[in-house]
Amino acid sequence: MNRKHFLKAIGATATFLGLPLTSVSEMKNEQLKALIATPQQVAGSMVGYADAPIDKVKVGIIGLGNRGKTLLQMLYWLIENDKAEIVGLSDLLERNITAALKGLENHQKKKPATYTKGENDWQNLAKSEDVDLLLIATPWRWHTPMAIYGMQQGKHIASEVPIAYTLEDCYRLIKTAEETKRHCIMIENCCYNDEELFVLNMIRQGVFGDLTHAEGAYIHDLRKHMLDETYYQGQWRIRHHEKRNGNFYTTHGMGPISNYLSIGRGDTYQVLTSMSSREMSLSQAAKRTNSSYTTIACGDMNTTLLKTANGKTVMLQFDVHTGSPYSRINKVIGTRAVHAGYPSRLYIDKPEELKYWGHNWLDDRAYQSMKEQYTHPLIKKLKSVSEDYKQGHGGMDFVMMYRLITSLNKGVPLDQTVYDGVIWSAITPLSEASVIANSQTVDFPDFTGGTWQKERPLEIMRSL
Repeated sequence: MNRKHFLKAIGATATFLGLPLTSVSEMKNEQLKALIATPQQVAGSMVGYADAPIDKVKVGIIGLGNRGKTLLQMLYWLIENDKAEIVGLSDLLERNITAALKGLENHQKKKPATYTKGENDWQNLAKSEDVDLLLIATPWRWHTPMAIYGMQQGKHIASEVPIAYTLEDCYRLIKTAEETKRHCIMIENCCYNDEELFVLNMIRQGVFGDLTHAEGAYIHDLRKHMLDETYYQGQWRIRHHEKRNGNFYTTHGMGPISNYLSIGRGDTYQVLTSMSSREMSLSQAAKRTNSSYTTIACGDMNTTLLKTANGKTVMLQFDVHTGSPYSRINKVIGTRAVHAGYPSRLYIDKPEELKYWGHNWLDDRAYQSMKEQYTHPLIKKLKSVSEDYKQGHGGMDFVMMYRLITSLNKGVPLDQTVYDGVIWSAITPLSEASVIANSQTVDFPDFTGGTWQKERPLEIMRSL
């Protein structure tokens, strides 16, 4: 990359680093990489943290659009069983508040307070003494500032993905959580999907032997949604693609993979390299629909590779531009078994039968036998709950909210920590740095204060 092109690209770099342009404008690639990898003060004090039990969790929700509406619905069963109560709702659009109240009235007698008076009225919800937990389901740029402000007001935080997309914000979240001693987690629903929990349970039961490699993705044709002037209010999502280039949606793949690999619990990501293909599909769709967003910086496919301290490798892909069928790949390889998703397939190694090595997935009957044996206990436990309550993304949204609220009810550590959410989200700015630097390797910061080195149980495997 020559100096002219590098200085042009570095303007974008300033954004995801959270730094003023003047502080990075004269840096060479090596210096930029060193800055990204410079560790900041992290104590790791929220590892294993448990707060006092809350018999009935009082919830405030900020953002009641597509995602917030679903999260509210996933709380209905918990509300009816006196585990949670909605005490506040905030959104810029009165129609979203009206729809939320209409849906809630069949499940909760007490009407929650509403906050719709301008862009900052959510702060009044965060200040309310009635609130124990703030759910954040707003456009990405609001996640970090809302989470930090909420913790400063003494509230536990559960934010939609990503919880941050600059490295500066990653550290700010950790610092605030450690100072306030408030839970601050990113609610990644794919960690609670039936397939991912099935694979995780097999891994924990030793079916896969020693893990060596995993693959994940967010491959989802979002052209229609991003170009629709109403689906993402103000078309906020396509604006990221207009100016940035990297993997913007890492956590659907990296959440489950990080659980598989025990990231933060005996292993950690150490290095990363990323590259993006040329962009074609989204801009062509924009031109066909007469959209003004015809100049797109983000490539059609981003591929990011990571390596852990213990030598495991990960491939992560991101494509929301093309017509590819939906996939999170969900592939994991061990010395004794392999799983690949979409559709879910399983291979079990049989060293005593050499002729079968590496040729065939299990047939349907053998696969179903494994599924019955290794279905995650959490899925079995919640099987009796009516499907009327479990509609979000095939049920995983309900399972996620059940675990969050129940953990707060019982006063035990949550399934994720602030460090988990930051690690999974930080791949975005690190991927952008690597793409800008012509796919050079970037060191992955230690966001855990060294606590990753101690092996500990995975919280999501704990029964509640």
